[in-house]
Amino acid sequence: MQYGDYIENATRLAVELANTGTLDQHGELVAAFFAEHEVTPPAGGDYGELPDLVRAALAQSVDGAAPEAVHRLLRDYPPEMHLSDHDGLDGWHIHFSRNGTPAKRWVGQLIAAKLALVAAGDPAVTLGRCAATGCGNYFADQSRNRTRRFCSNACASRTTVAAHRARAAKKS
Repeated sequence: MQYGDYIENATRLAVELANTGTLDQHGELVAAFFAEHEVTPPAGGDYGELPDLVRAALAQSVDGAAPEAVHRLLRDYPPEMHLSDHDGLDGWHIHFSRNGTPAKRWVGQLIAAKLALVAAGDPAVTLGRCAATGCGNYFADQSRNRTRRFCSNACASRTTVAAHRARAAKKS
């Protein structure tokens, strides 16, 4: 895994946690991250107040507001930065939490560090809020030109179809 992928995947975890309130234990990204870092998922997928705090941090980032929620994440889940080489397989890179840390703390530390980097202007990932009517989910825009507007193809398609029908109705 490239280090840039690791950082972008951390942002994707933040988005999933904010949008769903938990992390899908059957999802490929979560399963791989947890296994690789010896993290045991919390019972029932309960992350306590962390999803609400991450949601607030994403909202502040997307809206250009002061990153108060990121400050709180850093205070409540201070990252434990260290170098890791994953048993010599990937080369040295920075980790923000120790392997085997309880899931809520591990996720909180990882997300706190990444969202602090985003707040400080890290260009690797752009965060956004879905433009589809009634959705409001967050997404990490990793597209080449950073112009993504929707959280999923379903929201983009629903919006396109609604616009087409509205134009067709005006013509009739």
